[in-house]
This record gives sequence, structure tokens and C-alpha cells, in this order.
Amino acid sequence: MINRALIRTKTVQLMYSWQSNPQPDSEQALLQQRLSLQKTFELYHWLLLLSIEITKYAIKRIEIGLNKMRPTAEESNPNKRFINNKFYKQLLENISLNDFAKENGIGWTDDDEEFIKEIYGVVINSDVYKEYMAAPEVTYEDDKMLWRKLYRKVLALSPALENYLEDMDLYWNDDIETVLSFIEKTIKHFTPESDATELLLPMYRDETDRDFAEELIQKTVEHQDEYRQMIVETAKNWEQDRIATMDMVIMIVAIAEIVNFPAIPLSVSINEYLEIAKVYSTEKSKTFINGVLDAIAERLKKSGKLLKVAIVK
Repeated sequence: MINRALIRTKTVQLMYSWQSNPQPDSEQALLQQRLSLQKTFELYHWLLLLSIEITKYAIKRIEIGLNKMRPTAEESNPNKRFINNKFYKQLLENISLNDFAKENGIGWTDDDEEFIKEIYGVVINSDVYKEYMAAPEVTYEDDKMLWRKLYRKVLALSPALENYLEDMDLYWNDDIETVLSFIEKTIKHFTPESDATELLLPMYRDETDRDFAEELIQKTVEHQDEYRQMIVETAKNWEQDRIATMDMVIMIVAIAEIVNFPAIPLSVSINEYLEIAKVYSTEKSKTFINGVLDAIAERLKKSGKLLKVAIVK
């Protein structure tokens, strides 16, 4: 689930957070990197669990209506399509989801009821929900599509969810776009035949991504002074204190990748960090960072310190 784009972003975030504080050694940095990525993996499960909690709240509302002394016609004969959603029922019974929540002590509780009530209101007032409930009939694919659309078009845009996640973890709002894309992949993967043993996405696609995450943060921390000096020497027309802190951090991490991962094409590494600059730095940063990284790469090539593995097609 955790891809290399997210790993790069997390490494930049961590390095930036340490700029005004004592720098950790590589082992401390590695532990914090692992914790940060684990928290993102938890967010994936939190958001899957949210669909269950929203539906449970809907069930509770229906039960309250049915138990009234004088229920309205709508309360006496509620539309149960939403609470009978087949994908929800599969997720409710999913062993991987429930085991992860139990083992890691995560889950929505009674303390979150006001938020669940608020987000339920957002859901039922959305066009996505109204169209689903008003359809003449729905299939299993419609049930899945409902939640795909709710995550992507409703929950992702909800200020209530954004604020709640920020209170839970400062960086979760930065992760949510990536995590939602993996939730979408998860939903697509389910079929009518999926039972409680259906697997969710693993934390890493394979061991190479885990190794990439750990080596990137270690090499960055160990050689950051060296890489910073390379940047200062290359950006001769810029005094070091005039280079934006975030620009400096992005370039340090980028150089760590360029130097230490010969199998990754140079253009791929540079483009990935330019994408990060678009989000976290200024409008002018992309051109500046691109120029500095290109110049450093050329210098490393000429000195024989930059060797890239040829890609055989």
C-alpha cells in the first residue's frame, strides 16, 4: 500500500521537522520513519472502519425511529438499502480489518459519536447518497460504487473529516489523497464471492519498497551535511540562508536518492522531488530545484561518483 512516492514525501516531512531541532542519528531517524509510515497504514484502516461506523449510525437512527411511540410513515417503513449494502457487510466481517484494529488498538468509539453524527449528515445530504437511494434497484456493483464515490467525492472533500484527522495526526491530511486511492483499489478488489478472509492491501508491495524507505532515511541523515554543502557550492548565486528551508530539505533527500539508488533512473528521481516541491514549496522552487539537481548530477557523473544501472528493455 505504501508506495515510493509516499515514502519520499514522508522522508522530506521528517527531515523538515528536524531542521529547528537537534538532528537524530540514523537509527533514531529510522525508528521515526517506521512510525510515520505505520501511522499512514493505520489511516488506511481508520478510513475503512469509518464506512462501518457511518452505517452503524444509520442502523441506530432507523431503530430509534421504529421504537418511537408515534413514528412517522417514513420511520415506520424506512428505506434500508443503505444499511443492507453488501460491500459494507463484507467489510464488517473482514478478518484482516478486524484483526488489525484489535492488534493496533484503533477504532471509532463512543467518544467519536458527535463526529460520526456530523459525517453521517454529510453523507446522506450528498447527491451520491440520494441517487443511490432513489435508484429503482441496485446491484452488488452499485453497492461498491456507492462507497467508492462517497470516499472520493464526499468524504475526501469534507472539512469535518479534514479537521478530525488533523487532530488525530498532523500529517494525515497530507496522506489522505494517497490513502483514498488505495481504499478505491481495495473496494475494486472485492467481488460478490469475497468472504471474511478477503485480504486487504499489505503495508508494502514487497520488501524492496520497505528497504527503499529505510535506506533513504538513513542515507539522508548520515550524509545530509555533505549534500547540503554540494547544494551551497552549486547554487553560488544564492547565499545558503536565502535558500528556502523546504527547498534545501527536498534537494538533500533527492541527492540521497540519486547517489545511493543506482537502479532508479536519474530523471525519475528528479521528477519525483519536483512533484513534492509543487505541493510543499513556492511557485519558483521547481525551476530552482531542477536546475541545482541537474547541475549536481552532471558534476557527479563527471567525477565518476554517479553510476546508474542501465535499464534493459
